Amino acid sequence: MTDTSSRAAQLLKGHRESIDRLDAILVYTLGERFKHTQAVGRLKAEHDLPPADPIREESQIARLTDLANEADLDPEFAKKFLAFIIQEVIKHHERHQS
Repeated sequence: MTDTSSRAAQLLKGHRESIDRLDAILVYTLGERFKHTQAVGRLKAEHDLPPADPIREESQIARLTDLANEADLDPEFAKKFLAFIIQEVIKHHERHQS
């Protein structure tokens, strides 16, 4: 292996290690987020509130779009990601209402 190839392999290894750590952070962060949304779902069910809140969802999408732009992340990807999470949260909230 040449010095250039060896250096590239080391850089690749470092990037992959960082990606693995970030993936773990994402998973644990989503876990924590869903703990809170589950509590919100129970609270909504106890007080007969609707599982979805379109005004909050719209506000969150706008907020996330701004954050995505600041983070140099494709805002359309961020919107799709949040929409997926919101769908899951609403499903959980609907289960609490049953």
